[in-house]
Amino acid sequence: MDKEILKYVLSQSAARSLPHAVPRTMELPLDSTKVVTVVGIRRSGKTYLLYETMRRLLAQGVDRRQILYLNFEDDRLFPIRTSDLDLILRAHEELFPQVSGRRKYVFLDEVQNAPSWETFVRRLHDTEEARLFLTGSSSRLLSREIATGLRGRSISYEVFPLSFAEFLAFRNLKSEPFSRTSESRMSAALEEYLEVGGLPEVVLADAELRPRILKEYVDLLFYKDLVERYKVANPRLLRLLLQHCLGHPASLVNVHKLYQDFRSQGHQVSKDSLYRYFDALEESFVVFTLPVAERSVRKQARNPKKLHAIDWALAYPFVAEPGIDVGKKLETAVFLHWRRRREDLAYLAGDHEIDLVVNRDRPAQLVNVAWSVTRTETWDREIAALQWARARFPRVPRVLVAHERTTRKPPAGVRVVDAWQYLLTLSRSTRERSGRN
Repeated sequence: MDKEILKYVLSQSAARSLPHAVPRTMELPLDSTKVVTVVGIRRSGKTYLLYETMRRLLAQGVDRRQILYLNFEDDRLFPIRTSDLDLILRAHEELFPQVSGRRKYVFLDEVQNAPSWETFVRRLHDTEEARLFLTGSSSRLLSREIATGLRGRSISYEVFPLSFAEFLAFRNLKSEPFSRTSESRMSAALEEYLEVGGLPEVVLADAELRPRILKEYVDLLFYKDLVERYKVANPRLLRLLLQHCLGHPASLVNVHKLYQDFRSQGHQVSKDSLYRYFDALEESFVVFTLPVAERSVRKQARNPKKLHAIDWALAYPFVAEPGIDVGKKLETAVFLHWRRRREDLAYLAGDHEIDLVVNRDRPAQLVNVAWSVTRTETWDREIAALQWARARFPRVPRVLVAHERTTRKPPAGVRVVDAWQYLLTLSRSTRERSGRN
């Protein structure tokens, strides 16, 4: 990394106007003494969250020259060597001597591309008067790697694709109370959200471009963030697993049974590889799994896990959009709204099934999700499950979330909520999940 080229990159960054971005629900702290780290899958909005944070600093009167932004995916910096990292602050000091000695705000984007970045960031944190902000693709900068590399110096934030509330902001829509027109508009917007997904680039793209963007995105995720990072020996098996996981949102999965299914279909499969690849999908933020709500570890291991993808639209390169049950996509949307705020989620199984248990150790809410409960058999099934759960958790609130409701009156203790309203109520009542040390 040449210092003169680095000066050019830093000077250009300081001179350019910050790109416009629709504000997200999450806000990063501006004056944390911890290193603020932001992780998430590619194109989930991490860089724009940094831009918005820089914009907030400028609004508070911080001199633009105090803000140092560097993207380690900029090809002008290649090759990046560990010894080059010291040049960053030296080049900045030479460019802007007017702010020498004043607090600096250092934004390092896709920092995992810099070798030994942990040592460099630790030294900055310990020796410089600076506030540090880092981003990395979750598959390249994992929470456990942050914890190990920064040794208690960091606070970590997860960036997800757009929530429904954020989707409305991107569409410049707002819910108006006591308005049937607004309710119809919100219902239609939810249908669009469940068709398009929450990746900002896809949401903003023209409809005819979305399939191409999604295909290129999935290919990049597969080859660079999975095959390359994990040194996958059997890409065909990994792609088969990825296709299954993305194409079956809100379904139960047992890796051992999946191994048997793949074998019966004639695929050459190693059980150890399948378990390892499944762990990679979870670790890389591509899929989430819910355990059954049991205190016994043995019972948890014996039961299948419930599978959710980070965004249901990622399945479209494998499965045509109409081929994915819209009720399953709605269930994943409800899961993701809770997952943004907390990790202690589960499902309940037995004679019936409860889709989501909020706080698996001491349940705070039991949630079932259905696209439509206008048919008698669907209504009866969902209500029966919630009534069954009452025997185990008699004081826990029970909620049925549905897009198409019915005039039937639910039994005492069960609340039926419009899906769009439930998602927005969650957004308004709870701030985005706080950072984690």
